[in-house]
This record gives sequence, structure tokens and C-alpha cells, in this order.
Amino acid sequence: MPATAEITETLIRDHINRAVADVFKTMLGREATSSAQIPRSDAEARSGLEGHRPQVVGTVGFVGDINGLIYLHFDLAFARLGTCHLLGMTEVELDEAGDEVINDAIGELTNMTVGSFKNALCDAGYPCKLTIPSILRGSNFSIESIGQAVRHIYYFDCAEHRVVADILIKSED
Repeated sequence: MPATAEITETLIRDHINRAVADVFKTMLGREATSSAQIPRSDAEARSGLEGHRPQVVGTVGFVGDINGLIYLHFDLAFARLGTCHLLGMTEVELDEAGDEVINDAIGELTNMTVGSFKNALCDAGYPCKLTIPSILRGSNFSIESIGQAVRHIYYFDCAEHRVVADILIKSED
């Protein structure tokens, strides 16, 4: 099926905004709103992702007529809060369960968010499939693209925390 919509900044922004808002509302019972903060440059955008606070970053890719990766950056406090809500756990239970439970919860939230985004791409005429989720953890790292990928970074505010969607997309030539 030929593509019916051009991949534009507006299409990407609208679909990631809807995906994050829907998944966070359904799974976390929280409103996630797109932040008005728009970086003036790629370097400024990266500096917003390279904080020194502990982060849990979920990533899922999509491959097909369009290829890419989406990284969802959560600060550790929000990753813990979301995991507790998602799994009905207390903070004490979460401490006893360990980091693997947080990784699983953030991986699943990322998978659902990217799945919703991917479905919108398919509806626009760009069939693709998801890769398996993976987790990055750390407090001082950066993600950089190589090759011909176009980067889009979006900020969301949720439960007094910042969530960042870092999207790398490459259309098939």
C-alpha cells in the first residue's frame, strides 16, 4: 500500500502526543501534557536529555517502510511512581522486588506508546513492525544518531515530572 501521508514534523508530533497521552492516562491514571519547551538547537535538546539525575530509558524500534527508534526518558522517581501504580505495589514492595520490576514496567509502557505511534504510521501508509523493548539506565549519558536518521525530541509533563520522547526516524530510500 503506497504511503498516503508525508512524514512531517506535524504528523510525528501529533502521533507521539496522542500515544503518550493515551497510554499514560490509561495505564498510569495520569495526564501527560506536551510541554511548551522547544529547544532552539539539537545541542540544546541533547543537553536536556543528559541530566545528572538517575534515569530509566525505555526504547523500542520499528522497522518496515519506515525505520526508527523511540526512547522514552523517565527520571528514576517517576519510573518508580509509574511502576507502583501500574503494578499496584507500595514503595516498600517495589524496593523488595528490585530494579528488574521497574525495567519491566518501563519497557511495557514504552512498548505500548511506541505501538500506538507505529499504528498511526501504518494508518498513514508506512507499514512497520515493532522490535523488542530494551532499557537503558544511568545518570550521565547521551544518545546520538548515526547515518541519515532525523531526530525529533518532545517533552511531556506528567505528575510533576518531565518525560522526554526522543525519536529517530529514517524513511526507506
